Amino acid sequence: MSEQKQLEVVEESALVADEERYLISDLCLELEPYMDEAQIKDVYQAYLFGAHAHEGQQRMTGEPYIYHPIAVARILAEMHVDSRTIVAAILHDVIEDTPSSKEQISKEFGEDVAELVDGVSKLTKIENKNKQEEQAENIQKVLLAMARDIRVIMIKLADRLHNMRTLGVMRPEKKRRIAKETLEIYAPIAQRLGINSLRVELENLGFQSMYPYRYAVLKEAVKNVSGHRKEIIQTLDTAIKNRLIELDIDGEAFARKKHLYSLYRKMKTKRLPFKKVFDVYAIRVVVQTVDNCYRVLGVVHNLFKPIPGRFKDYIAIPKGNGYQSLHSAMYGPHAIPMEVQIRTREMEEFAEAGIAAHWLYKNGDDSHGHQGAQARARDWLTGLLEMQQQAGNPIEFLDNVKVDLFPDEIFVYTPEGDVIKLPKGSTPVDFAYAVHTGVGNTCVAAKLDHQFAPLNTPLYSGQTVDIVTSPMARPNPVWLNYVVSARARSNIRSYLKSLKSGEALAQGTRLMNRCLKVYSTNIAELDKKNVETVLKDLNFSRLDELLIDVGLGNRPPSLVARRLLPNISDEDSEEFEALSVQSLAPLAISGTEGMVVSYAKCCYPIPNDHIVAVFNKGRGIVIHREGCNNIESLRHSRDQLVDVTWMEELDGDFTTRICAEVRSQPGVLARLATGISEENANIEGVDIEDRDGVISHITFVISVKDRLHLASVMRRLRAMQPVSKIWRMR
Repeated sequence: MSEQKQLEVVEESALVADEERYLISDLCLELEPYMDEAQIKDVYQAYLFGAHAHEGQQRMTGEPYIYHPIAVARILAEMHVDSRTIVAAILHDVIEDTPSSKEQISKEFGEDVAELVDGVSKLTKIENKNKQEEQAENIQKVLLAMARDIRVIMIKLADRLHNMRTLGVMRPEKKRRIAKETLEIYAPIAQRLGINSLRVELENLGFQSMYPYRYAVLKEAVKNVSGHRKEIIQTLDTAIKNRLIELDIDGEAFARKKHLYSLYRKMKTKRLPFKKVFDVYAIRVVVQTVDNCYRVLGVVHNLFKPIPGRFKDYIAIPKGNGYQSLHSAMYGPHAIPMEVQIRTREMEEFAEAGIAAHWLYKNGDDSHGHQGAQARARDWLTGLLEMQQQAGNPIEFLDNVKVDLFPDEIFVYTPEGDVIKLPKGSTPVDFAYAVHTGVGNTCVAAKLDHQFAPLNTPLYSGQTVDIVTSPMARPNPVWLNYVVSARARSNIRSYLKSLKSGEALAQGTRLMNRCLKVYSTNIAELDKKNVETVLKDLNFSRLDELLIDVGLGNRPPSLVARRLLPNISDEDSEEFEALSVQSLAPLAISGTEGMVVSYAKCCYPIPNDHIVAVFNKGRGIVIHREGCNNIESLRHSRDQLVDVTWMEELDGDFTTRICAEVRSQPGVLARLATGISEENANIEGVDIEDRDGVISHITFVISVKDRLHLASVMRRLRAMQPVSKIWRMR
């Protein structure tokens, strides 16, 4: 469409009222200080295209739809982003909400703009997907597009911000859903990328929509204390400014008010009443150089008494999103705790713009430190791609991203002195995966400050961590109970999934061959055409997929075998079912099958016990002791029960429970624990129940080799004087 034709369409359209023409003119004025005339013309052409594409559409506010893209572009213009991003922002809804295609945008404005618009667009609605899955898939699409081009998330954040500003017209339940998504996903992403100006407004708007009553009460409380606190802040402000003048330090000091959502989150996390939150207001000091930051810190600590343990140096060790500043808490006038933040002008600008500072400093000068933050952001985005590749589905991926979105951080050291940044509460396993996936997968032990410590020990800043690895080691499913970093969690899950598939395939093959043996055949000898027919009917592309499904307990092997042998008569079928379940030799269990064979926690079977197996959907085979109450109801269900036996040679430890009735006296638990240890059994858990003040029941969860080993442990405990009775628990 020619420019003249576009102008005619726009002038005739009700969408292009005088007020709206003012909006695009206002945007162009915003762009003039940092864009040339040709770039602004491109932006205007995008406006014409977007106005035509959205012709006749209105938002729920009643405004012409084009108001929204212009508002999104203006939010980005305030951050001085490049012209291509502004163009994409104006067009960001045309693929999703109009007949315009990606190819059309590419032809008119270039491939890069088309990719940005496509990255922001939601997926076409997918059939048979619930709202949670649909939300997760759309967010996954945006995040992966962001990993290719950071400008995608810039547009999405600005889009979300304008939507939040106009959220009042939505239904209450939809308003809460959007606000929840904003607080859980978009505000943390803005924080992770260091875009503080967007983050603060997103959080406050989300808080207001999610909890309107709490927002109103807290806003009123802040208003009521403002006068008293402002007086104290003014005293600090004057004292600091006077000292800066005395020392000839070029800088400024001003008050900063904590935004409402930050106050609410602090009160909720630390369980504080409002009157005990002392950093509603704080002092921020902005100077010209890093040296002066530390000089001002000394000035502040001379003026007011610092609070021990409340100093943080984010200049020497920046936060993961590139944020740099000195933070110190101190006792101000009337002994009221106050916070002071000290930073350079460049740090201040970066704290507000974050990753967007890339466009503020396009001259290539790295003195502002923005390049380092760009590298950190790129590392995080690379990590997103890795998590996506290892995640089983979009919901799992989104869960991993939530874990990784700007947690509280600790800083620990490698033996070589390199600093590793981890989420608060991380363990040596998290550290190992942060170093390298291979180190995490093969770690067996850890040294903290040159002393051996358990792998589930929480780390704290300043520790030196040394990981001991073994080429034979593999990730342990138990690690998932205590790792906190998304990288560790996704890598462990990825390994366990591959292990589970391999074990399930082997187990499914064994079960199928066991059933097919009745008719003197096996999987390898089945008719290939019939196998292909069965696979097609069951929606499997390969035989291995069907065998994995059998191994996981999702399909009874006897029924699958009957389908794979189509020539069996009804009479033969009954005989086959009876033979396949009752007459075959028991399936041998070695105890090392992994995730596809598990051991019931209700009866704790161990080698030499009489056992029976139950098919459990998704978990494969679960081993129970013969006589366990939980399997009695399944006795007549042929397809769910499998006869199993232990292999003759076993290697490994098995968990069981024993209970000792003892006379209550000092040191009895230690004596019993020592006795168990001397029998080379490991204690995994202890529970003590005081019966009457004289007699206690102590339950031990222990790991043993087999029944003989368990008998040896029980004999040892029974011989001890405080023990009156001991038994194995079901």
